[in-house]
Amino acid sequence: QMANLSLVSSACDMVSTAYASTKESHPYIRSVCDAAEKGVRSVTEATASCVQPLLTTLEPHVAAGSEYASKGLDKLGEKLPLLQKSVEQVISDTKEQISARVADAKDVVSS
Repeated sequence: QMANLSLVSSACDMVSTAYASTKESHPYIRSVCDAAEKGVRSVTEATASCVQPLLTTLEPHVAAGSEYASKGLDKLGEKLPLLQKSVEQVISDTKEQISARVADAKDVVSS
């Protein structure tokens, strides 16, 4: 549910695009990133097989925690409408607000 928030989703997209672009542009960084990705995949696979029995046992508790977290995210989304905007919209809105404040300050100084 958190990944579906516009702000989070667009931020992840931006980071992913920057990561892919950096890997593509710099061969040395690409080899380091490829090795790191391979290591993360190996650790994830090994951990998943070891943790699976524990997850099965804890499944009802995880489901309850997930439901509680979901309700919390819903309330957070209501109180912070900013989370429903993309990063680009947040930046644009911020620029507009700053421009308006600077214009107001110029008017005050001029008068």
